[in-house]
Amino acid sequence: MPFQVVVLWSDALFFGLIAAVALLGMWAQRQAPLRKSWARVATDQVAMVSATILAAFLLVGVLDSLHYRARLDASPGQAEPQKINYAVEVNSLLDVLLAPLRLHSEKTYSAPLATHLFSKEPLPGSIERGFPRLAWGGSHLGSALAHQTIDIVQRCVLGAAGGLLLWLGVVSLMRLRFRRQHRGLETSAKFENPAKVGAGDTLQRFESDRRECRADRRKCRAVSGKPPRKAASHATLITLLVLFLFTGITIALGSGYHVLGTDKVGQDVLYLSLKSIRTGLLIGSLTTLVMLPVAVLLGILAGYLGGWVDDAIQYLYTTLNSIPGVLLIAAAVLMMQVVIDTHPDWFATSAERADARLLALCLILGMTSWTGLARLLRGETLKLRELEFVQAARAFGVSHVAIMQRHILPNLMHIVLIALVMDFSSLVLAEAVLSYVGVGVDPATISFGTMINAARMELARDPMVWWSLAAAFTFMFILVLAANLFTDAVRDAFDPRAAA
Repeated sequence: MPFQVVVLWSDALFFGLIAAVALLGMWAQRQAPLRKSWARVATDQVAMVSATILAAFLLVGVLDSLHYRARLDASPGQAEPQKINYAVEVNSLLDVLLAPLRLHSEKTYSAPLATHLFSKEPLPGSIERGFPRLAWGGSHLGSALAHQTIDIVQRCVLGAAGGLLLWLGVVSLMRLRFRRQHRGLETSAKFENPAKVGAGDTLQRFESDRRECRADRRKCRAVSGKPPRKAASHATLITLLVLFLFTGITIALGSGYHVLGTDKVGQDVLYLSLKSIRTGLLIGSLTTLVMLPVAVLLGILAGYLGGWVDDAIQYLYTTLNSIPGVLLIAAAVLMMQVVIDTHPDWFATSAERADARLLALCLILGMTSWTGLARLLRGETLKLRELEFVQAARAFGVSHVAIMQRHILPNLMHIVLIALVMDFSSLVLAEAVLSYVGVGVDPATISFGTMINAARMELARDPMVWWSLAAAFTFMFILVLAANLFTDAVRDAFDPRAAA
């Protein structure tokens, strides 16, 4: 094989989490209350726009989680080795797609869409100082630098046209699929009950229902048996259009320029920003996977059982909160780093070593971040256990486990959802802070934190190098904002009191 598949521990956990979410979605489709709540989310325009943006981020994270090692070819004149050797560097499918950005690096800083370096250097063959030409950015222009603006405009138009064509193709496929489903529903309605209703009566009734559906979309359930399709679908299509246009323009410009400039060592900032998405998703999702069971279990037990159980759990999270979080995380990360440094034989490549530190950071963040959610759930459980339906369940002899599972937990899910997204946002920002003080992810791991840490000194330059920090902040802001808006809509749909 020309490559060797590499499955890191973070990749396995990431794909396992995606599979678990997919299975939960399939199970929720079979539950009428859950299906009704998700249908309410699907009619929210802001939620569907946010979900579309999150799906784009997730797609980038999935592409960056498919890792491999390239096969090493034999040198010219060397006999074919009996054992196949593979490169030490571990790349991903995203690296293949972004090969022009990854391979075409520059000497140092360059501004977005620039053709020359950002700082003056001695020109070759001269004693004067100037701005040297970039090795790749704008090299296709040759000496015709006056046509740079025209070239950028042409590439933007061609990229936008390509994105528009791709969007039209996606819309056509969606319409075709919807028409096929609608025809199947028409056929089932036509032969709904031929023993009692004639074919002509059925068709006449169906056409009448369709006319009513056009007048009032709430009556579409009579025709299709599905919830009405409101303007949320149009919001999704518009969001896809914007994403395709931006993607097309970025691809067109990225084939000849550094769209977001380069950093201190000449790496493309757009490439670094896209590679940081996977790290942000892993920090938020895997840490939540560690934190959620502990917080939910201890919070409900403390609020419902009370007594010495409540005292013990309160003592535990009060003790953890009394220790400064950054110091506790830094100490745990440094201890884990010592273990990794003293056992280099555990890791075959530097990617596995960096992945081990990333997982250790997720574990440490999860074990130190559950206290806030546990306190919220404890306080809400103290109120819920005194309500009439819980007291009635106790009077009928329902077990404590059943009460917590059937009555307490469903009424806490809206708090869990909103707290999870708040924690997701804080965890993405915490990684940036930890990387700033040197106890975050491995330096070889590309993340928003390492980008911000590298850009902190660039703000003191004159003129200021702003694009690295702006790119990391923009991508991180969009990710966090989309997650917050989507979960806010989910919380409104699943809150039992709001639904009532």
